[in-house]
Amino acid sequence: MEPRNLTGVSEFLLLGFSEKQELQPLIFVIFLSMYLITVFGNLLIILAVSSDSHLHTPMYFFLSNLSFVDICFTSTTIPKMLVNIQTENKVITYECCIIQMYFFTLFIGLDIFLLTVMAYDRFLAICHPLHYMVIMNPRLCGLLVLVSWMLSALHSLLESLMVLQLSFCTVLEIPHFFCELNQMMQLASSDTFLNKVVMYFIVVLLGGAPFAGIFYSYSKIVSSIRGISSSQGKYKSFSTCASHLSVVSLFYCTGIGVYLSSAATHSSHSSATASVMYTVVTPMLNPFIYSLRNKDLQRGLKLLFGKETIKGPTFLRA
Repeated sequence: MEPRNLTGVSEFLLLGFSEKQELQPLIFVIFLSMYLITVFGNLLIILAVSSDSHLHTPMYFFLSNLSFVDICFTSTTIPKMLVNIQTENKVITYECCIIQMYFFTLFIGLDIFLLTVMAYDRFLAICHPLHYMVIMNPRLCGLLVLVSWMLSALHSLLESLMVLQLSFCTVLEIPHFFCELNQMMQLASSDTFLNKVVMYFIVVLLGGAPFAGIFYSYSKIVSSIRGISSSQGKYKSFSTCASHLSVVSLFYCTGIGVYLSSAATHSSHSSATASVMYTVVTPMLNPFIYSLRNKDLQRGLKLLFGKETIKGPTFLRA
């Protein structure tokens, strides 16, 4: 079979989870429900933070950015899959596939960077409380988010440009529900050695370095909390970062689990099913994790729905 350059390819086929027609309505309902919960839950977080002046702090500023990214993250994949199921058409154009891959890579990178920034914020708040207000000023907060966007955009652009150099055979079926980078490279008929080297290097650099930063921050946080004499003080300090630690654990464990399961089973359909955990389930659960035991956020939600009045503004409170 003669390979052809990607510029001559007009469309791909997204095979999704199952080719059985009787399962399509169930899959549609499940993913539509999860998508609506994700969008609605994260949107509530953003509105609650913006409506309550007590939440105008670095921690909730980063949380609202994370919620926005999670909405965009799921919106790059789920709506297209729902349309394909509803229309019984698995086709995705070449242009849409590249765009989807670009934005998916962009937002997953942003998730990683924002979680790292939030760990740094908690490290300063607990380990250096006297200098926290000075260090985590609005200018630095904005700069950290801007740098996260820039690094993620450059990484995503590099990966997308390298995919454009690949050649593909005429059979372009993607056994996934979205155009994922690894699946695209597996379809290529040309040499992907350089692509894989770049991909694994970036995974180590942009995945390992932030994880090391998060691990270092929490090692210092745990050490600082152990030095607090009162049990109430320990609980109060730990409760400020418990939600973030839960989200980090969920994100990294599901992401690592996806790649370990796909490597062990060598099944693309199994990989697609496992990918649901960090592409859909994790963004859906984040609002619940942050609001379940967070009294400040619960007050913001009550204020949003008019069930509580503002008692006084606070700016950049830890």
